Amino acid sequence: MHRRDLMTGGFALASLPAIAQPTAPVRGGTARIVVEEPPILTSAFITTMNIGMVSSKILEGLVSYDLELKPVPALAESWETSADGLRTTFRLRQNAKWHDGQPFTSADVRFTLLEVWKKLHPFGRAVFANVTEVETPDPHTVTVVLSAPALYLFNYINTYGAQILPRHIYEGTDILKNPANSAPIGTGPFRFKEWTRGSHLILERNPDYWQAGKPYLDGIIFRFIPDAVARSVALEAGEIDVTIGSQIPVTSLRRFSDASKYTINTDDGRFLASIFLAQINVRRPHLGDRRVRQALSHAIDRAALVRLVWQGYGKPATGPIPSSVAQYYHRGNPQGFDPRRAEQLLDEAGLRRGADGKRFRINLVSGSGNSLESNRAGEFIKQSFARIGVDLELIIEDSAAYLRRVYTDGDYDIMTSSLHKLPDPTLGVQRLYWTQNIIRGAPWTNGSGYSNPELDRIMEQAASEGDLARRRALVNRWQEIVQEDAPILDLVELTWTTVSTARFRKERPQGDGMFAGLEDAWLVPAR
Repeated sequence: MHRRDLMTGGFALASLPAIAQPTAPVRGGTARIVVEEPPILTSAFITTMNIGMVSSKILEGLVSYDLELKPVPALAESWETSADGLRTTFRLRQNAKWHDGQPFTSADVRFTLLEVWKKLHPFGRAVFANVTEVETPDPHTVTVVLSAPALYLFNYINTYGAQILPRHIYEGTDILKNPANSAPIGTGPFRFKEWTRGSHLILERNPDYWQAGKPYLDGIIFRFIPDAVARSVALEAGEIDVTIGSQIPVTSLRRFSDASKYTINTDDGRFLASIFLAQINVRRPHLGDRRVRQALSHAIDRAALVRLVWQGYGKPATGPIPSSVAQYYHRGNPQGFDPRRAEQLLDEAGLRRGADGKRFRINLVSGSGNSLESNRAGEFIKQSFARIGVDLELIIEDSAAYLRRVYTDGDYDIMTSSLHKLPDPTLGVQRLYWTQNIIRGAPWTNGSGYSNPELDRIMEQAASEGDLARRRALVNRWQEIVQEDAPILDLVELTWTTVSTARFRKERPQGDGMFAGLEDAWLVPAR
């Protein structure tokens, strides 16, 4: 298949064909999905979203998650945890095979956990830190042995957080350079077929998939369309079936509001629990004063930010844990929108307005790879700060320069980013506040330089607490501390969107649907 077969000249608009309405899934057809081109095709040691959205159709995890972010069986058909929380036993699928015909066994899980997740995975080092042994009493049983309880373990063993690799392909090799990273052999519903860099990637149906009768689709073509306008036009023209990971800007979503032609899914990204936030460099002049950070928080109308910038696709954030993580969510936000209080706090900090009406000048850094909404949010924040006398310089840099400035050089006052908080605070939130995570050069860690020994103790205690009620109390106190200290301003709970034509259907909604295998997806035939 050539590039010219995948791209029609100019993406000319066309009317979508009438859609039949079958009562059951239909076999056949190839789904055309737009994603950002990934660098490799395994998430086992890199969790970048665009990698996971493709690799999850080929490789799998032990579980997936429903809309309540509870684990449901995948390669593990059942599991049980001992009363003391120190042993979890998984019963594996007995009919699962790797795409080269080799059987999937407990040895693959043991190898991947000990040699890949614990050693190479950016979150896995923390998630599996308490794992002391992985027992494999038979080919279809795995027992994970822990040194201390880890209630968060079950929140990160899906295909995004813990993708299982074939031991017989990776053992004894340089895992990071193994050719299978770009032409993977998995257990998933689709097999890798072709990757034309800069154009497309083709997967074909796995006829030996462990779920009988699935997948319904014959294959998937992932197309790489870098221009946001071109993606929207291609979807309208019926040249693609699905865009995932908010590939359509929110300002264009109204074009797809006709439910007879399109579906806008807002549940697929629940697992990521993403928040758009502003991280403050507490080592900088003025910003080390908690009153100043509180004032900056009071200056931002989060509800207006959601309405004007994200067009309502999101919720005002009230703290470091989004409301979708219901088990640990603690509504707070003592630093909510209150410009008068912001002015009072800055006066108390000795930062009174000068003759020009300005108090001081700071910068805000964002990466050019961030979304259009992120850049518009920078303008919104600039205007918000101006109203309380703070002059804000906006700096947009390419991704490499942005990461270097923030995490290596510390040469910034405020940075903005969309960060994944994940279904458990130990996984996605602790990294941003923990003193031990002030690591020069390591992206997405504690780049603010914030350190609070009391909070460190609480976070560490929560990580090893096996009683849910006691752990929830610790996490609530943790949220109260960071909301008061305000080293990070949590602004918007993001809603990830999957926009598809009405032809594309799926049997089961998922909280981690951006990383679904799509074995249960099908295309309705055109009439």
